[in-house]
Amino acid sequence: MENPFDDNYFMKKAIQEAEMAFENGEVPVGAVIVANNRIIGRAHNLTERLKDVTAHAEMQAITAASNFLGGKYLHGCTLYVTLEPCQMCAGGLYWSQISKVVYGASDLERGFNVMGGHLHPKTEVVGGIMEKEASELLKRFFIQKRNLN
Repeated sequence: MENPFDDNYFMKKAIQEAEMAFENGEVPVGAVIVANNRIIGRAHNLTERLKDVTAHAEMQAITAASNFLGGKYLHGCTLYVTLEPCQMCAGGLYWSQISKVVYGASDLERGFNVMGGHLHPKTEVVGGIMEKEASELLKRFFIQKRNLN
């Protein structure tokens, strides 16, 4: 039998988080952290609400997962995030030693790949999972934001 808990399944959960961010006027980025096919951390951008530039979805999810596990390392865990992590989030992911990062849309301006950020050498990276859906949500948000101004 095929495992229903694949990358698309968990990316859909991250997109649901991104949609919550959208509804709250936040840049629609969502993230979930998974261990043994179980979500142990979930978050979306909270930078506007908290007035905190570090309140990215990934950072919030790292904190939630670490609290769940009772430790700072995320060995055996996978982050699903709708947008390629920025350099700051890549640093947090590096220090958490997360095992895998799966992202939807690439960030060709601020993503860790173009900004020179690094993940832990043992971290596996997969990009482009549900990229179209993640990109469309971001585009819709910024079109709406421009039309309101």
